[in-house]
Amino acid sequence: MAEQALAAKAWPFEEARKLLARVQARRAKGETVNGVLFETGYGPSGLPHIGTFGEVARTSWIRHAFETISDVPTHLIAFSDDMDGLRKVPENLPQPEMLAANLGKPLTSIPDPFGTHESFGHHMNARLRSFLDHFGFRYEFMSSTETYKSGRFDEALLRILKNYDKVMAVMLPTLGEERQQTYSPFLPVSPRSGKVLLAKVVGHDVAKGTITYVEEDGSEETVPVTGGHCKLQWKPDFGMRWAALGVDYEMFGKDHLAQAPLYDAICKIAGGTPPQQLVYELFLDDSGQKISKSKGNGITIEQWLTYGSAESLALFMFQKPRTAKRLFFDVIPKAVDEYIAHLDSYHAAETTDAQRLENPVWHIHGGKVPDERYPVSFALLLNLVSASNANTREVLWGNIRAYAPGATPQANPGLDRLVGYALRYYEDFVKPTKVFRSPDDKERAALADLADRLEKLGDERDGKAVQDIVYEVGKVHAFEPLRAWFGALYEVLLGQTQGPRFGSFAALFGTRETAAMIRQALNGDFLK
Repeated sequence: MAEQALAAKAWPFEEARKLLARVQARRAKGETVNGVLFETGYGPSGLPHIGTFGEVARTSWIRHAFETISDVPTHLIAFSDDMDGLRKVPENLPQPEMLAANLGKPLTSIPDPFGTHESFGHHMNARLRSFLDHFGFRYEFMSSTETYKSGRFDEALLRILKNYDKVMAVMLPTLGEERQQTYSPFLPVSPRSGKVLLAKVVGHDVAKGTITYVEEDGSEETVPVTGGHCKLQWKPDFGMRWAALGVDYEMFGKDHLAQAPLYDAICKIAGGTPPQQLVYELFLDDSGQKISKSKGNGITIEQWLTYGSAESLALFMFQKPRTAKRLFFDVIPKAVDEYIAHLDSYHAAETTDAQRLENPVWHIHGGKVPDERYPVSFALLLNLVSASNANTREVLWGNIRAYAPGATPQANPGLDRLVGYALRYYEDFVKPTKVFRSPDDKERAALADLADRLEKLGDERDGKAVQDIVYEVGKVHAFEPLRAWFGALYEVLLGQTQGPRFGSFAALFGTRETAAMIRQALNGDFLK
């Protein structure tokens, strides 16, 4: 397996080989490499969105690929920047007045607006960790607040202080003239207000390990840079953290790309070696805008898992990380069915081990791919719910068992979960948008012909056989192009502009039942 992995083209293996080359180069220089440290960062200033999960998932896949081609021990840190001051009130959180009254304070010093945890930061951290744990990621969670206060960053912070002028030389050219006058890499945590201050620093003492800054009332205050009395601005913080923790690999969004040279420079000043990096494209909402935690314009982890499986979410994250993708509810059904297709391909008898290493499900499941089949697609289930007005699992499973006699909720737990997702997705997203129309004369004649032919098929459950009949009717009635015939089927019978293979749907729903549905449409029952 390791030899095949060394040649695999899947992007996690490409990244893993770069990291292995880095390890080998360090050893060639005489360095001791006892392990490789991966890091992911999270800003808990708002509800964690799927992009946050994606960063941990993608890093974990690279980690697993690396472990497949190397025996070097690995470790993953999920780091939360929870010592950051809250700069604006997120639009999608309760108690906005309370949050506004605490602006500027570290996230772990602000009360939890949900009332379930000791602070705002602790609540957001718990939300992220619960999903990471649910999905089975191997990681160590690390809090910025705890790490600063514990003294783990002290050595790197004192090095930054010692090289204050070098850090300023890196940062000042990137700032506007006005900001240059007040900028300092250190943000003091005011002993008076508890706020993380964007204060003007008027002096620093390397020997004492302190800075002197201007307080909000204009007076001067002196505080240590260690022990959690200060934190770094986010750009210097990024590089300092790499040095202090010894990070070997980190990925970040394209919005960080211009800052990457700054992170590298600060890391070196703090005494470290910059890690290998991967820049991924950002997620966009349905209007093409960048997803923002403060705006809440993306899909939360909980929302995706209401309508689709964790595996489908993982697949969405796995595909083309360097390509911007729109992330909204309409992508969920497609992701669910693409996962099913990849799973089927992985288990196909003709699939080789080398091909399995290229399959996303191998990476998603850490090489332990479940041996489960899905006789029915998510798209078919959605249309079955639509056609039958089914609102319970029992009704849907009745159709499924008739179509695939060996399928049961016990034998097919993944499919049983899809049934629940389909019911919820249909009610919330499909049903409200259904618009039926009347058939024209040509379509009416073809539909009547199809109903007769389907009725004569009896209990036929072979989707291909039924699809052949559907094609034949479309050709006999001279639909050109033939997709216009299928468009009519979806619009007249299901109130939708598109759908799955109609033959597969009719075989699942039942040919007699489909014939009856067609006659209802011809009678105008769906327009009432």
